[in-house]
Amino acid sequence: MSKNSAEHISLSLPTGSPDGTPVGIAPVPPKGIALKPGQVVCGDLDMRIDRAGVWHYQGSPIGRKELVRLFSTVLRRDEAGDYWLITPAEAGRLKVEDAPFLAVEMTLSGSGPDQIISMRTNMDALVTVDSGHPIRVDIDTETSEPSPYLVMDGGIEALITRAVYYELVSLGQEQDLEGDGAFGIWSSGCFFPLGHLEPRL
Repeated sequence: MSKNSAEHISLSLPTGSPDGTPVGIAPVPPKGIALKPGQVVCGDLDMRIDRAGVWHYQGSPIGRKELVRLFSTVLRRDEAGDYWLITPAEAGRLKVEDAPFLAVEMTLSGSGPDQIISMRTNMDALVTVDSGHPIRVDIDTETSEPSPYLVMDGGIEALITRAVYYELVSLGQEQDLEGDGAFGIWSSGCFFPLGHLEPRL
């Protein structure tokens, strides 16, 4: 496998791979992603990304960040929400336990509604928070714990680390959204809720 170009990444699965596809039955392709003629669908790869953003292959962590970064350049998300590695020759699905990336650092310029917030991922990608790259927050219904995400190109998400989330909260403001009080942050002229406020009595 060449480590210098995504064009030479091989995703080929050996015989007896764990995708569970019976012999002679073609694996299901990614939903909503048009593959080019000649691209082979490999099925489910023996690869996963855990909740901490660590990539594993055949049960072991991939130790080389350069190789992980190379894989990350061909990561796609289909309309079903599944994650795929898609090279010019092959496409294979991998398991992602939460989000494939982490947002590990944020920078701020300006203030108020016109301020610009940018984030760096654990793969060193820089993303500006705007209408095309929003922040969304899931709230656990049992614990009320927030899980904040940065939505990147193609619907791929980065889990915002706790330290960065606390930085966002420190910049937060109250805003009325259609009669519903919300607490959130401004970036690129857009307001992104981090949580809803309890009604004042």
